[in-house]
Order: sequence, then C-alpha cells, then structure tokens
Amino acid sequence: MSWSESHEPECKIQDALELVIEARERKITEHFTVRRLLPIAKRRTVGPFIFFDHMGPVDLSPEDSSDVLPHPHIGLATVTYLFEGEIFHRDSVGSAVAIRPGDINWMTAGKGIVHSERVTPEEIGKRRKLHGLQLWVALPKEHEEMDPDFEHHDADSLPATERNGVSLRILAGSAYGFTSPVKILSPLFYVDAMIPEGRELEITNEYAERAVYVVAGSISHNGMDYGSGNMLVFPSDSKSCIKASQDSRVMLLGGPPVDGPRQIYWNFVSTSRERIEQAKNDWRERRFPAIPGDNVEFVPLPV
Repeated sequence: MSWSESHEPECKIQDALELVIEARERKITEHFTVRRLLPIAKRRTVGPFIFFDHMGPVDLSPEDSSDVLPHPHIGLATVTYLFEGEIFHRDSVGSAVAIRPGDINWMTAGKGIVHSERVTPEEIGKRRKLHGLQLWVALPKEHEEMDPDFEHHDADSLPATERNGVSLRILAGSAYGFTSPVKILSPLFYVDAMIPEGRELEITNEYAERAVYVVAGSISHNGMDYGSGNMLVFPSDSKSCIKASQDSRVMLLGGPPVDGPRQIYWNFVSTSRERIEQAKNDWRERRFPAIPGDNVEFVPLPV
C-alpha cells in the first residue's frame, strides 16, 4: 500500500446539500438483506454510479446461506468491496477468486457476463461475518457492448494517503492527487475514508457529481448529523466539507454525469429498451455464457 501524508488546515465550507438519501432494506436471500441507496426516483445516478448496495454487517450461522447463485449482467461494471468476511467470485470469463477485506473486484459485463458469489471453501460450515458494498457503474455508450472483463486488486495495491488526520484509500479512479490501478472506462472517484471524531474532510470538487455515504459512525454538515445508512449528495461545482461527530467510516464517490439516460431491469443496464428485452430473452433461453465449475444452479428471470 502506498502512503503519503498531508497536514492541511481544517476546512470551514458548509454548502447546502442537494439531497439526502436514506437506505431502504431489500432481501437478497432468505438470511441476507442489503440496504439500497441507488437508484431512487429523485436520483438515478451519481456520476456513472447507478446502483449502491450496503451488505450487512451480519453474523451468519453455519446453516445460513449467503450464496448468490449464477445470474447475468449487461451494460455495467460491478464493484465489490468488503469490510469484513469473504466472498468467492466466479464468472463466465473464467475468473475464480476470493474477495477479502480491502480488495477491489471490478467486473465489466459489457455485452454479457454471468457470475456467482458464494461462501469461500474455507468458511463453509463455519459461523462467519459479512459486511461490504457492491456498486454498479454504467458503462459509457461506446463500451456497452464490449467484451466482458474482470479485474481483482489486492488491498495492498491500492494507493492511500492521510489529510488532516483522515485516512483515505483510493479504490477506483482519481482523487486527492492519487489514482487507483483499477482500469476504468469513464472518469470517476471512489474513496474509503476513516475520519476520527472531530476531524474534517473537504470533499474533492474535481467532479460535477459527488456523494458521501456513511458506513459507520456519524458525520455533521451544516449543523445536521447523519448516521450510518445516509448518503449525502452535493450540488455541482460547490465546495463542501464534512466533520465526524464520532469516529466514522464513509465512502466518497462520483464523477461527471453519465452520458445519457439508462434503462434498468433487474441486473441489466442499457441505453436501449430493446437491448434489455433481448437480454431477458437470452437469460430465459439460457443463451448467456456459462460459469466454468458453477453452471447448474441459476437465478431465474423475475416474473
């Protein structure tokens, strides 16, 4: 992990918020729910980020299944990041890798990919914890039908820095003078920030659309406190600052506006409604590529 330290004066910028999004619970499996932030009717995207799920924290018994069976995607990239626990990822381009805390998994669906997320072999039959985030990034129009791809980056490969006592890890894109090794197809930033109580952080204003999600703890902005499960969306071209009311972990994300509206159905994202219909038919007829070693079970198309 690459570290750099910067001691900057505390910021006093307190612009108005554009929107505060409160997480909504969604059931994924019998024993596993998530808190969903994006998309909502008032805000479909933040930069190219079109989907945001907070998984856990949850303590699972040996009998509790958190397996997500093989399912398809088109037109997006999935971004998986864990705070606790492990997930075993397999996909139809042949990837088979355990995701552990601090790692980044970036799976580009393009014209079509299938993947599963299961308990790692080491954790089968054991009590286990799971806590993390999964985001989707809408691919630029010119890359929606690209060949699928997969990247895994270990925690130690991601750049990190410190500003005014705040620890920052650049997970994807560029921010605060650092760039992640993750290969991206449009400008964006995705940052994990640990803010000690009483410390402040100015939100990078390099991008038109920016948001902060509170994973744990509590932050204040304009005299209002926001705890875990809240996403603060900032106005374009503004300078904004947050302060930790207690030791807090937040995610910073955003980028330029996505290049046109997107259609979303289930796990499919596209600029074209017809392309979504094609993907639905392809999954019904099992025309998507199979996952080597995991091609028996699957998630059916929602009715």
